[in-house]
Amino acid sequence: MAFLMKSMLSNQVKNLGLGGGGEESKEESAPSDPAAAAGMTREEYEEYQKQMVEEKMERDAAFAQKKAERACLRVHLREKYRLPKSELDENQIQMAGDDVGLPEDLQKMVAQDQEEEEDKDSILGQLQNIQNMDMDAIKEKAQATFSEMKQAAEQKCSVM
Repeated sequence: MAFLMKSMLSNQVKNLGLGGGGEESKEESAPSDPAAAAGMTREEYEEYQKQMVEEKMERDAAFAQKKAERACLRVHLREKYRLPKSELDENQIQMAGDDVGLPEDLQKMVAQDQEEEEDKDSILGQLQNIQNMDMDAIKEKAQATFSEMKQAAEQKCSVM
């Protein structure tokens, strides 16, 4: 019971500001200047803050550039495979500026893919595909189709 009375009275006295000097001393001991809190002079602290802002801006610019490069790659792949365009990718590319392109490694990969596709589309590529075909399977399929057509014609035509 005494404990309860003591805690209730001490809380009321602290609220009035008469006996709660402990909180005021903590506030007074904390320095009001953030430079002093960091253990630096005012000039050093300002220089530090400028460096932090510059570094953040550089990181943000590099991040935006990477996002734009990825968007450029997605746009390229959408064009290649004839997929619908994305406005988000186009917006990211415009935000980064006109100097956005595919990274060198990806450009090499794209160039190799285009060369392979051009080779496949050329006459020589088609001739190579013919060489790789199984001629026996093609002959069998052609003969089966011919015999099916012959049977269908015999059934429809009374002369044959």
